[in-house]
Amino acid sequence: QVQLVESGGGLVQAGGSLRLSCAASGRTFSTYAMGWFRQAPGKEREFVAVITWSGTTYYADSVKGRFTISRDNAKNTVYLQMNSLKPEDTAVHYCAASERLLRPRVPASYEYWGQGTQVTVSS
Repeated sequence: QVQLVESGGGLVQAGGSLRLSCAASGRTFSTYAMGWFRQAPGKEREFVAVITWSGTTYYADSVKGRFTISRDNAKNTVYLQMNSLKPEDTAVHYCAASERLLRPRVPASYEYWGQGTQVTVSS
């Protein structure tokens, strides 16, 4: 069982930056692939980024070059550095953990989810 707690969301102006953190419980954090998803009102949950057990990363085209995902296995924490934020990045951002990562961009591939943190970007 893995419990995930996100933090770091907030209100920022367009062009600004935020860093999200996701703290995980358990001693097997390093064996999970860790992903970030987001969901805006009235829209489906969408993939943002993922980092595998070995540190390989994948990004959605909409955030590539602006967002960076990283992990610190000693701290059981995954981060999402978000730069050059746009109003369309406004959403609840969720952290998720996957043991097998069969389809990295699909929410159903992740067994554990955090409660989400709101990111609001004003124009």
